[in-house]
Amino acid sequence: MARKVGSSPGCVVAGRRLDYPSPTTPAVTRVMKANRKTGSKPEVLLRRALHSEGFRFRKNFELRPRGLRVKPDIVFTRRRVVVFVDGCFWHVCPEHGTWPRANQGYWGAKLRRNIERDRLVDVALAESGWRVIRVWEHVPVHDAAAAIRAQLAPITLDSARTS
Repeated sequence: MARKVGSSPGCVVAGRRLDYPSPTTPAVTRVMKANRKTGSKPEVLLRRALHSEGFRFRKNFELRPRGLRVKPDIVFTRRRVVVFVDGCFWHVCPEHGTWPRANQGYWGAKLRRNIERDRLVDVALAESGWRVIRVWEHVPVHDAAAAIRAQLAPITLDSARTS
């Protein structure tokens, strides 16, 4: 069943129904529907670069640290390392993040919740013995792969198995 622009289902959070803001135009609706949850271009390019260097990993592998449901973009299970490729808009990049002009009440709260959730996930994963690497989508692929390689280098598979 198709929804008209201007109708929004909302969601339930902590027992309260929160309404989503209505899209301002049909173009906004198309753009928002086109946003990918997984498999973004920066993420795919990074995975391809890591794979070509011989790294093997899981993508969007579900973890449950402290009861949270987390699906990092890249997971090195034996090395207990996770990688998130954060979008500049959605995670409010200090260099490229912008605040929307329309529906500021909704978007401001949404983006602040994203940042808060990222910090909560980082802590939960770290407390569960995972190393967390966050890469901004604007970082060149070779730089991001080098940073991940540097983090993985000191972790030998033997030391990862014993911890």
